Amino acid sequence: MRDVAEHAGVSVRTVSNVVSGYTHVSDDTRARVQRSLDELGYRMDFLARGLRSGRTGFVALAVPFLAEPYFAELAQAVIRAAARRGITVLVESTEGDSEVERRILAGGLTNVADGVLLSALTVPAAEVAGTVPDFPLVMLGEHSVGDHFPRVGIDNVAAARAAVEHLLDQGCRRIVALGGNSSENGCQRMEGYREALSAANVRRVNWLVVPVEDWTRPQGYAAVRHLLEGSGPLPDGIFAFNDALAVGALRALDASGVRVPGDIAVASIDDIPESAFTHPPLTSIAPDLDVIAERALTLLDEQARRAADGNPPPGSAPQEATPFRLVVRESSQRLPTTA
Repeated sequence: MRDVAEHAGVSVRTVSNVVSGYTHVSDDTRARVQRSLDELGYRMDFLARGLRSGRTGFVALAVPFLAEPYFAELAQAVIRAAARRGITVLVESTEGDSEVERRILAGGLTNVADGVLLSALTVPAAEVAGTVPDFPLVMLGEHSVGDHFPRVGIDNVAAARAAVEHLLDQGCRRIVALGGNSSENGCQRMEGYREALSAANVRRVNWLVVPVEDWTRPQGYAAVRHLLEGSGPLPDGIFAFNDALAVGALRALDASGVRVPGDIAVASIDDIPESAFTHPPLTSIAPDLDVIAERALTLLDEQARRAADGNPPPGSAPQEATPFRLVVRESSQRLPTTA
């Protein structure tokens, strides 16, 4: 830093402020210091910074399945947001194992990271009721383990309701809820489905639920093939609880000669990159993953600063609902839409 300070004609403290991302440095000074950093090939010694600050410069991100596009996209969003803050992300896959999620909630990753971002899938809230994490922790997504854990994600009920309302706007009245199960995500999306149908005065006989064990392509394919082989009247819409189920459903409909959206319109949630390239392209609810990542890292940093100052955690943890939007594509678009 002394070499850089001499080269740039500033104090060592100013160089420290620039490399640490301190905001109160003029643009001209920051640019001059950055030129010197680049010319001299300066690299921060993260181990030394950690010893001085008590921080490692790492955060841990735990997601259920890295092979699933939604969680891969979420990880990329967190990595991008962390890089802007000079933070390195350590990624772990829990495989949806509740025991692994319990270990993380108990501080199992804090020996290598300053804080933890956890996208939980299976651990029941009742198992951690009354406990308050003694390390920086933010839950990502819609699965909650209690209001005492900070959480950032979309409003699951509202997202499901928006998808079903869109199908209703396209003239659908026998809409299948594809993906019902006992998970918290499943219950929330089922609630949004029911709210939309109830508000539209759709008769209960047309409330159709197709349960699945897992929200995967094979499960969506098998469930819809079984539905089409049944003796009852066909639905005119499918609301899949995530894009993976919807991709499987589209394949089953195509294999059975069902026209989409002419016979059955399809919409879902997640808007993974694959959705724009299915046949036909898939209508989906798109969460703003960059906003989720930014807000989660901000909450994590606030917790770390509070702990460093010796302040206790607040009485109630923030539960933040981030924006989402309906991306209308050919799989559902029967009528002109302004969505």
